[in-house]
Amino acid sequence: MSKVEDFLTKAEEAEVVEAIRLAEKNTSGEIRVHLEKETSIAPIERAVEVFHELGMDTTQLRNGVIIYVAVKSKQFAIYGDQGINDKVDDDFWNCTKDIMVNHFKTGNNVQALVEGIHNAGEQLKKHFPFEDDDTDELSNEISKG
Repeated sequence: MSKVEDFLTKAEEAEVVEAIRLAEKNTSGEIRVHLEKETSIAPIERAVEVFHELGMDTTQLRNGVIIYVAVKSKQFAIYGDQGINDKVDDDFWNCTKDIMVNHFKTGNNVQALVEGIHNAGEQLKKHFPFEDDDTDELSNEISKG
C-alpha cells in the first residue's frame, strides 16, 4: 500500500472525520489527521512541519494535535502544540501511540486512527474541557500531501 488514496476508503475517511467531530465535542482541543505517501525525515519532524503548514499553531489556546501518517513506510507521529506541552508530561501521547501501533500492525488503519483520535480527545478533555463558547477552529477533514 503505497498510495495515500488506498490507505482508507471513502467510508473509512468519513468514519475518521466523525471520530474527530465526536472527540472535539468534549474538548476545546483541535485534532487533525494528515496522510502522505512517505517522508524523508523523521515522522515527528514531518508532523511538526505539516502542523505549521496547516496553520494548526493559530488556535486560541494553542491546543491543536496532529496525527501524521506516512502510509508507505507505515510510520506515524503525534504532535501537540505548545499549550498542551506546557501542561502535560513528556510521555503524554504514549498511550495513544500504543493503541494505534497495535491496530496498524494488524492492518486495521481505520481502527488505529479512530481509537487514536478517541484517546487523544479523552486526554485533551482533562486539560482542555469543552466550554459553551468553544468554536471549531480547524477543519476536521483529513489532509493529504
